[in-house]
Amino acid sequence: MPSQIPLPLPTPARLGRADFIIGPGNRAAVAFVDSWPNWPGAAAALFGPPGSGKSHLSAVWAEKAEADILEAVRLREADLARPAPLLIENADGVPPEAEAALFALLERGHAMLLTGHERPAAWPVRLPDLRSRLDALLAFPLWAPDDDLLTALAKKLFADRQLAVPEAVIAQMIRALERSPAAVRDFVARADAAALAGKRPVTTALIRELLAKEG
Repeated sequence: MPSQIPLPLPTPARLGRADFIIGPGNRAAVAFVDSWPNWPGAAAALFGPPGSGKSHLSAVWAEKAEADILEAVRLREADLARPAPLLIENADGVPPEAEAALFALLERGHAMLLTGHERPAAWPVRLPDLRSRLDALLAFPLWAPDDDLLTALAKKLFADRQLAVPEAVIAQMIRALERSPAAVRDFVARADAAALAGKRPVTTALIRELLAKEG
C-alpha cells in the first residue's frame, strides 16, 4: 500500500490554472475566466460556499490580468486611482463606508472580479445605486460538486501535502463525509495532523479511524 511518513513542513496549495479541478458546477466560471480579456463587460463576480474554488480561480484570473488584490473591507476611495484591474475578495462583506468606492469603480467600468458566498443580487448593501449595479452584475456560481470532482479534489489536497493515499480510501472518505469541498479540505487537514501527531503514515486504517471517531 503506497504511503509516506508525513513531515512537519509547510504545505502551500498549488493554485495554478492547471491545478484547478473542472466539474459541471464550475465549468461556466472557468470558461469565463479563461476568456479574459474578451469579457462582455468590465466586471463580473464568482460566488459559492467555502472550499468551492473561488480563491483558486480568482487567483488564476489575478495572475493572468496582473490585477491588484483587495479585501472588500479594506476598499477605500484611494483605490479609485489604481490603474490595474482589481480582484475584490469577499465583496459580499463590503462595509457601508466602502460602498461608494465600489459603486464608483463599477460606474467607471474598472476591470474587476469580485467574489462572495451568494450571488451579488443577495449581497446586503445599503446604497441604492450600488444595489442596482450588483443586481445586474454578471455572476458565475462554483458549486454542485459530484463524486468525480470531490475525488479529484481529495487527491489534489493529499498531493499538495506530498501524501499518497489509495483510491479506495479516498472513495470511502467521499461516501462518508458531507458532500462539500470544504468538508473534504478540512478532513484532509485533520488526517495529515493525525498522521503527524502519531508519527505514522496516512493509511487506510488511519482514515477509517478518523471517520469512525467523527461518526
